[in-house]
Amino acid sequence: MHVPDGFFNAAVSLSTGAVAAAGVAVCLRGARRELDDRTAPMAGLVAAFIFAVQMLNFPIAAGTSGHLMGGALAAILVGPFTGVLCLAVVLLVQSVFFADGGLTALGVNITIMGIVGVLVAWGVFRVVSRVARGKGAVTAAAFVAALVSVPASALAFTLLFWIGGTAPIDAGTVAAAMGGVHVLIGVGEGVITALTVGAVLAVRPDLVHGARGLAAPLLLRGADGTTTVQPGRPVAGGRGTRPFLLAGLGVTLLLAGLVSFFASGSPDGLESVAEDQGFLDRATDHLFGTWALADYGEVGGIPVGVAGVVGVGVVLLVAGGVGYAARGRAPDRERAGVRTGE
Repeated sequence: MHVPDGFFNAAVSLSTGAVAAAGVAVCLRGARRELDDRTAPMAGLVAAFIFAVQMLNFPIAAGTSGHLMGGALAAILVGPFTGVLCLAVVLLVQSVFFADGGLTALGVNITIMGIVGVLVAWGVFRVVSRVARGKGAVTAAAFVAALVSVPASALAFTLLFWIGGTAPIDAGTVAAAMGGVHVLIGVGEGVITALTVGAVLAVRPDLVHGARGLAAPLLLRGADGTTTVQPGRPVAGGRGTRPFLLAGLGVTLLLAGLVSFFASGSPDGLESVAEDQGFLDRATDHLFGTWALADYGEVGGIPVGVAGVVGVGVVLLVAGGVGYAARGRAPDRERAGVRTGE
């Protein structure tokens, strides 16, 4: 659901740009509570993975396709603040390097897919995951959160287009069309999100932000009669994160470099609705639409897999750098435990 240039007037473009900038600024501060030296690399990996999977359009109906948006996945794996930063980096790289999503619409895209998508997903995830506890509950909550977040973002687009779109629309008709097709896309989003979260939970539950607190606190009693309370953060045999990160990067490169060749070429949900409702012609040419990597290499004759690998590298570097810059020091309570006398 990458909005192109030309769909929105200057007022909405500038307003959403301001909202997106403010949201990113808030999230840079909030991410300090979610990231530390151990988890900061996850920001880069999650953003790169979302970039890769967004290349894999899947068919949902006759002549229409969908792809992962990633708001729920990012929020659950690295936290909502960091999740917004991951989506912002992905959308920025896609717009600048691959002409995917308009430059003037960057604020719109970050607002509806990054801010709205992440916050709705995180809110739904928190509500559903409180009904039951355990890894199965986290996976189920991930599916529901992802499913709901996609039509929520689609309806946010419809509201903004009704306010400041460059074509007159029947808001009710467009809302029904956008909501309907994006519910179907949301099902695919939910499946991808649940499978990914479940896979990470199976091997490294300590790296899933939404699963923190699943384990009971560990009480360590010293010879001097004091008790050290270790936070209830699941661990995976004391292993470092490097093997997991390298394995995750390998899967990401495989998806972007090889599986991307088999992605559906049908128009996505927004493009399909825009054509049916008669406002697709309002899209204008992208400023960087003639670059070699535009449209993931199609313009420059670069194989889509090569373009995907380049994109993964750029997103990994940018998002990883943002993650390290935004990370904070782990709270004293988590780093040293809480000592209490008997």
